[in-house]
Amino acid sequence: MNWIFWSLLSALFAGMTAVLAKVGVSDVNSNLATAIRTTVILVFTWGIALATTRPAAMLELSRRTWLFLILSGLATGLSWLCYFRALQVGDVSRVAPVDKLSVVFVIVFAALFLHEPLTLQHWVGGGLILAGAVVLAWQ
Repeated sequence: MNWIFWSLLSALFAGMTAVLAKVGVSDVNSNLATAIRTTVILVFTWGIALATTRPAAMLELSRRTWLFLILSGLATGLSWLCYFRALQVGDVSRVAPVDKLSVVFVIVFAALFLHEPLTLQHWVGGGLILAGAVVLAWQ
Protein backbone atom coordinates (compact mmCIF):
# COMPACT_ATOMS: atom_id res chain seq x y z
CA MET A 1 0.00 0.00 0.00
CA ASN A 2 1.40 3.37 -0.99
CA TRP A 3 1.25 6.85 0.49
CA ILE A 4 -1.97 7.74 -1.36
CA PHE A 5 -3.88 4.92 0.34
CA TRP A 6 -2.69 5.99 3.80
CA SER A 7 -3.30 9.68 3.02
CA LEU A 8 -6.89 8.97 1.97
CA LEU A 9 -7.49 6.94 5.13
CA SER A 10 -6.04 9.81 7.15
CA ALA A 11 -8.41 12.26 5.44
CA LEU A 12 -11.38 9.94 6.04
CA PHE A 13 -10.60 9.60 9.75
CA ALA A 14 -9.90 13.34 10.07
CA GLY A 15 -13.31 14.05 8.56
CA MET A 16 -14.94 11.66 11.01
CA THR A 17 -12.96 13.25 13.84
CA ALA A 18 -14.31 16.73 13.12
CA VAL A 19 -17.95 15.67 13.22
CA LEU A 20 -17.53 13.42 16.28
CA ALA A 21 -15.55 16.11 18.11
CA LYS A 22 -18.17 18.78 17.39
CA VAL A 23 -20.77 16.64 19.15
CA GLY A 24 -18.31 15.80 21.93
CA VAL A 25 -17.44 19.42 22.81
CA SER A 26 -21.02 20.68 22.93
CA ASP A 27 -21.42 20.39 26.72
CA VAL A 28 -17.85 20.43 28.06
CA ASN A 29 -14.87 22.77 28.34
CA SER A 30 -12.93 22.44 25.08
CA ASN A 31 -9.61 21.97 26.94
CA LEU A 32 -11.06 19.07 28.96
CA ALA A 33 -12.44 17.57 25.75
CA THR A 34 -8.99 17.80 24.17
CA ALA A 35 -7.41 16.16 27.22
CA ILE A 36 -9.87 13.25 27.08
CA ARG A 37 -9.29 12.77 23.36
CA THR A 38 -5.53 12.96 23.84
CA THR A 39 -5.64 10.32 26.59
CA VAL A 40 -7.50 7.95 24.27
CA ILE A 41 -4.94 8.61 21.53
CA LEU A 42 -2.08 8.09 24.00
CA VAL A 43 -3.32 4.67 25.12
CA PHE A 44 -4.27 3.63 21.57
CA THR A 45 -0.99 4.62 19.93
CA TRP A 46 1.20 3.20 22.70
CA GLY A 47 -0.66 -0.09 22.33
CA ILE A 48 0.04 -0.13 18.59
CA ALA A 49 3.66 0.99 19.05
CA LEU A 50 4.39 -1.67 21.67
CA ALA A 51 2.75 -4.36 19.55
CA THR A 52 4.75 -3.47 16.42
CA THR A 53 8.12 -2.20 17.69
CA ARG A 54 10.94 -3.59 19.79
CA PRO A 55 10.85 -1.83 23.19
CA ALA A 56 14.61 -1.21 22.98
CA ALA A 57 14.05 0.91 19.85
CA MET A 58 13.26 3.91 22.07
CA LEU A 59 16.77 3.79 23.50
CA GLU A 60 18.25 3.95 20.01
CA LEU A 61 16.64 7.27 19.09
CA SER A 62 18.99 10.23 18.68
CA ARG A 63 18.64 13.46 20.67
CA ARG A 64 17.72 15.22 17.44
CA THR A 65 14.88 12.73 16.85
CA TRP A 66 13.63 13.21 20.42
CA LEU A 67 13.80 17.00 20.10
CA PHE A 68 11.83 17.18 16.87
CA LEU A 69 9.25 14.60 17.96
CA ILE A 70 8.72 16.54 21.20
CA LEU A 71 8.39 19.83 19.30
CA SER A 72 5.98 18.16 16.88
CA GLY A 73 3.97 16.86 19.82
CA LEU A 74 3.77 20.33 21.34
CA ALA A 75 2.63 21.79 18.01
CA THR A 76 0.02 19.03 17.71
CA GLY A 77 -1.25 19.72 21.21
CA LEU A 78 -1.57 23.44 20.53
CA SER A 79 -3.31 22.69 17.24
CA TRP A 80 -5.81 20.39 18.94
CA LEU A 81 -6.55 22.86 21.74
CA CYS A 82 -7.24 25.60 19.19
CA TYR A 83 -9.23 23.25 16.94
CA PHE A 84 -11.50 22.03 19.74
CA ARG A 85 -12.15 25.61 20.87
CA ALA A 86 -12.95 26.60 17.28
CA LEU A 87 -15.33 23.61 16.99
CA GLN A 88 -17.03 24.61 20.21
CA VAL A 89 -17.79 28.15 19.03
CA GLY A 90 -18.12 27.64 15.26
CA ASP A 91 -19.82 25.43 12.69
CA VAL A 92 -17.82 22.30 11.91
CA SER A 93 -18.48 22.80 8.18
CA ARG A 94 -16.65 26.15 8.42
CA VAL A 95 -13.98 25.31 11.02
CA ALA A 96 -12.67 22.18 9.26
CA PRO A 97 -11.90 23.88 5.92
CA VAL A 98 -10.02 26.70 7.66
CA ASP A 99 -8.08 24.08 9.64
CA LYS A 100 -7.07 22.50 6.32
CA LEU A 101 -5.15 25.68 5.54
CA SER A 102 -2.47 23.69 7.36
CA VAL A 103 -1.73 22.25 3.91
CA VAL A 104 -0.78 25.73 2.67
CA PHE A 105 1.42 26.24 5.74
CA VAL A 106 3.07 22.85 5.12
CA ILE A 107 3.91 23.85 1.54
CA VAL A 108 5.47 27.11 2.73
CA PHE A 109 7.33 25.53 5.68
CA ALA A 110 8.61 22.67 3.49
CA ALA A 111 10.05 25.19 1.06
CA LEU A 112 11.58 27.41 3.76
CA PHE A 113 12.95 24.82 6.18
CA LEU A 114 13.31 21.59 4.18
CA HIS A 115 14.29 23.33 0.93
CA GLU A 116 11.67 21.43 -1.05
CA PRO A 117 11.07 23.06 -4.42
CA LEU A 118 7.89 25.06 -4.99
CA THR A 119 6.44 24.02 -8.32
CA LEU A 120 3.55 25.44 -10.30
CA GLN A 121 1.53 22.53 -8.94
CA HIS A 122 2.22 23.69 -5.37
CA TRP A 123 1.25 27.27 -6.18
CA VAL A 124 -1.97 26.30 -7.94
CA GLY A 125 -2.97 23.63 -5.43
CA GLY A 126 -2.15 25.83 -2.45
CA GLY A 127 -4.04 28.72 -4.02
CA LEU A 128 -7.09 26.54 -4.62
CA ILE A 129 -7.02 25.29 -1.01
CA LEU A 130 -6.76 28.87 0.21
CA ALA A 131 -9.61 29.97 -2.04
CA GLY A 132 -11.74 27.01 -0.99
CA ALA A 133 -11.19 27.72 2.71
CA VAL A 134 -12.14 31.38 2.20
CA VAL A 135 -15.29 30.47 0.26
CA LEU A 136 -16.39 27.87 2.84
CA ALA A 137 -15.63 30.10 5.82
CA TRP A 138 -17.32 33.17 4.32
CA GLN A 139 -20.48 34.12 6.15
